[in-house]
Amino acid sequence: MFEKLLRVEDLSIAYGGKRVVRDVSFEVRRGEILVIAGESGSGKSTILKAIGGLLGKGGAIVGGQIFFDGREITFLSDSERRKISGEAIGFIFQNTGASFCPIRTIGDQTFEAVKAHCDWDRKSFRERAVDLMQKINLAPEILDEYPFRLSGGMAQRAGILAATILEPKLLLADEPTSALDAVTQVSVVKELLKLRERLGVSIVMVTHHMGVAWRMADRILIMRQGQPVEFGTREQIFNKPHEPYTQELIKAVPRL
Repeated sequence: MFEKLLRVEDLSIAYGGKRVVRDVSFEVRRGEILVIAGESGSGKSTILKAIGGLLGKGGAIVGGQIFFDGREITFLSDSERRKISGEAIGFIFQNTGASFCPIRTIGDQTFEAVKAHCDWDRKSFRERAVDLMQKINLAPEILDEYPFRLSGGMAQRAGILAATILEPKLLLADEPTSALDAVTQVSVVKELLKLRERLGVSIVMVTHHMGVAWRMADRILIMRQGQPVEFGTREQIFNKPHEPYTQELIKAVPRL
């Protein structure tokens, strides 16, 4: 078993031929939480999408390699990507409510995603879903609701349900608290930390909020204008930041 679940080496990404991420390297151990932090437009979410195979038609990896669980996944075919998406790698979107189809229930959509990887029947799916929902403070009735009827906090928890029901090894979280009020942000952070404790899942989380980074991270990668600025443990970054940009990000948080 590889201790390093995820390894990114000299990753460069371009959109429309223009490089937006340059020479990014980091690793994530099993059960570790890495937070990628920086201002808007720094390339944080682009890195996450590259790992998850979600760059879209306009984006392309133009340099470097990505390794997951000892296997290179930089350029997978669609069929190979589908095999690991959901089952081995889960993704929580920034606006989870918008990522669901508005005219189908949460339960129907999540069950369809599960069926792509395993042979659970609806009864088994519902039992497992309800068990997980209790652990993330989400009422079982949400399975029968439509996305547009959910509050921001409930929609985000529904996204956590969909991303983790198959107990993936790696969870990619793209600004999962940015659209939430302060109280709900704290609640969602706590749920993600509980998932790490219970499942041993590794998490790569993108945020521009250094307070969230302080609460969640084992290690932190600071990004600016598509390039890595600083990388270290949470204590190294917050207690002894070397770069002026990192210092400014920390100062922007009134209380940690």
